[in-house]
Amino acid sequence: MSVLTRDEAQTRARLLDVHRYQIELDLTRGDELFDSVTVIHFTVRSDLEASDTFVELKPAELRNARLDGRHLDLDTLDENRLPLKDLTPGEHKLHIEAGMRYSRTGEGMHRFTDPTDGETYVYTQLFMDDVQRVFAAFDQPDLKAVFDLTVTAPEGWTVLANGITEHLGEGRWQAAPTPLISTYLVAVAAGPWHSVRTEHRGLPFGLHCRRSLAPHLDTDAEELFEVTRACYDRYHEKFDEPYPFDSYDQAFVPEFNAGAMENPGLVTFRDEFVYRSAVTDTERQTRAMVIAHEMAHMWFGDLVTLRWWDDIWLNESFAEYMGYQTLTEATRFTDTWVEFGVTRKAWGYDADQRPSTHPVAPEAVDDTASALLNFDGISYAKGASALRQLVAWLGEKDFLAGINTHFARHKFANAALADFIDSLAATTDRDVHAWADTWLRTTGVDTLTPHITPGDNGTCTLTVDHAGSRPHHIAVGLYDLDLTDEGRLTLRERLDLDIPQTDTRPIGKRPALLLLNDGDLSYAKIRFDPDSFQAVHAGLSGLPDPLTRAVVWNALRDAVRDGGSAHPGTTHEPAMPATAYLEAARAHLPRETDLAIVQGVLAFAAGQIADRYLTPEQRPAALATLSALCRDLLRRTEDGDHPGLRLIAVRHFIDVAAHPDTIAAWLADGTVPGGPELDPELRWRVLARLAVLGATDESAIAAELARDPSATGQEGAALCRAALPDPDAKRTAWEAMFATDDLSNYLFKATAQGFWQPEQADLVREYVPRYYADAVAVAARRGPAIAEAAGRWAFPVHAVDADTLHLGETCLRDGDPIPALRRKLVDQLDDLARALRVREA
Repeated sequence: MSVLTRDEAQTRARLLDVHRYQIELDLTRGDELFDSVTVIHFTVRSDLEASDTFVELKPAELRNARLDGRHLDLDTLDENRLPLKDLTPGEHKLHIEAGMRYSRTGEGMHRFTDPTDGETYVYTQLFMDDVQRVFAAFDQPDLKAVFDLTVTAPEGWTVLANGITEHLGEGRWQAAPTPLISTYLVAVAAGPWHSVRTEHRGLPFGLHCRRSLAPHLDTDAEELFEVTRACYDRYHEKFDEPYPFDSYDQAFVPEFNAGAMENPGLVTFRDEFVYRSAVTDTERQTRAMVIAHEMAHMWFGDLVTLRWWDDIWLNESFAEYMGYQTLTEATRFTDTWVEFGVTRKAWGYDADQRPSTHPVAPEAVDDTASALLNFDGISYAKGASALRQLVAWLGEKDFLAGINTHFARHKFANAALADFIDSLAATTDRDVHAWADTWLRTTGVDTLTPHITPGDNGTCTLTVDHAGSRPHHIAVGLYDLDLTDEGRLTLRERLDLDIPQTDTRPIGKRPALLLLNDGDLSYAKIRFDPDSFQAVHAGLSGLPDPLTRAVVWNALRDAVRDGGSAHPGTTHEPAMPATAYLEAARAHLPRETDLAIVQGVLAFAAGQIADRYLTPEQRPAALATLSALCRDLLRRTEDGDHPGLRLIAVRHFIDVAAHPDTIAAWLADGTVPGGPELDPELRWRVLARLAVLGATDESAIAAELARDPSATGQEGAALCRAALPDPDAKRTAWEAMFATDDLSNYLFKATAQGFWQPEQADLVREYVPRYYADAVAVAARRGPAIAEAAGRWAFPVHAVDADTLHLGETCLRDGDPIPALRRKLVDQLDDLARALRVREA
């Protein structure tokens, strides 16, 4: 397939004005193909002579193509491009008829049959260049147009789209024409949906899911509407431009690759957000944040859209920042920035320290394949962190004024970084152009290290060693020991500090703990002076603010990942062995109250430290430590007052169980003593761990699948079967992933998650060298979504040795993986090299 380059897009944008698409889709043609008829009305600019261009599509069958009534040679279709020759200035009409193939990978028009009841659903995911799998298009974001959509669907189906849909009879549905939007934002979702509808301020709101999930959606419908209404109202307080579309539907769809997609008027979410089993309040907060994030996109990305994919951050960084900030302001979820600090920010820090790092606003995104790789922790978490720092430096009033200027200037059109910075500059005297150069055009993570110098009369001064190039406006927390409260750390004062400093900063008497970036308003690694490091070890759980504790836990995480201090040989922050992090978790998590912190620390401790950073000989002791920690949490929550904390403890106790007896008894009894009862998620989790430990078999997996035949049950069974410590089970799983193309995206992921287990290193050793060639082949056959899954989930992450690293480097050099897989391999191999360094340290 030919990927679109930036130069080609710019050339075509100078040539064409695209006005309207008339699209007819027929979804009644069978299980494999659907019919797609597209009529595109466009104008060739009058100041140009006759020119050539192309339209993109990826048909299974190209049946007819006419330009202004003249038949085009169908044999000229070259991969995904149909040439349009000798276009003269003026208006034109292009007519394309094709048969398109349904997808099983979440790209294009995805088709799914629910194993629970046999009902079938389809939905589109047209991001980047996947619109070409559904209809012919001039596929680039700056050729916006109006879209008229008609869909023929089986009887009993409902069709959802960007605009309000009307059933015309005999299965035909007509969607209201859209305003000017980009091709990648067109959306269709069709099937026998279960729907819950309401109105808010005169706008239709809808929630939609598969029928088999109806009871679970109904249970949470009011909570979902409450969050939606609150965010809608808050955005209308922030933004001068009103919501620009005619309705707001939220469809929870199966086997969705992303968290959600910001289609105007029809946001699609992964339907794991319709909870079948118990979840923590932090998980509900995450779902609410995604709702807020996607609604922000209605302005950032949909109303004003990036001109080219180098400005992904104008979509994602803004939606990320606005999602967290607006959720904090408008809903009951007031500690959202804690979860951001523990989870999302760590994602950004990790991405920014790999060879694949890039600026938040890169200047060299030459084509769509390159652009797809930049939807990562930098474009989301680092970009949102940069905006949070911008607001701290600029002030929210000027920031929002700049945003509203931007919307007014570019609504229903396109914009680039320079346009946004000019809009900000119009509302402030600050040098926002210089800020953008240092924050948005550079890579890497700055490091801030405090130096405390004693002065006269017991007072001290602070200077901060700044390794990096960005200016920072941060808070510095000064904490003293409260000797009357078991050594609890209490906040004495929080100082504002601009870095680089112009002079030393008096801080009064020496604090027990000096914490840079307290409140987490900037994006930087922070270090501790030696006394503060000791205070953290003794009193971390006693810090009064969860966001402060999140900053500290991130600093400890960095200290482990960096192999200790970022400044070896200095007097600052001694190296932190991986085992010391486990000890800190063991000491402080039993007293932690914030669920996001507990979940984040346990995930890092188990998934990275126990599984990768420690040697196989050290791993049993690490698992024992984590098991004891989970037992402490279970004892603390026996009174039933902390169900979320107890659920986290139960999940992690299952995951780190080294012996099957306790969790097997839970499964047999259907409950954990003292609760909770085992719902489907917990039953599959227990069965998966028993499979790893060799304490279950195929008959038990089949029985559980009969008990839970849902799509989630199918995925649980695939994971359990792949996890069995049996050569035949491993061979079958490997062939399913790499020898055939039958697995959907979700079943591929589940099989991959089960396959590699640290306890089974000898059993799967022969597959490590096979992985690279097989992953390259399946990625080439099945495309970016499966390539991403093969690189993320099927990579042998537990084979932490030099041989695995060498095999991967050879594959990158000689194997020619497609870009999506290459990026994942680069990142995985860098993480592998880091794990080796941590082990050596």
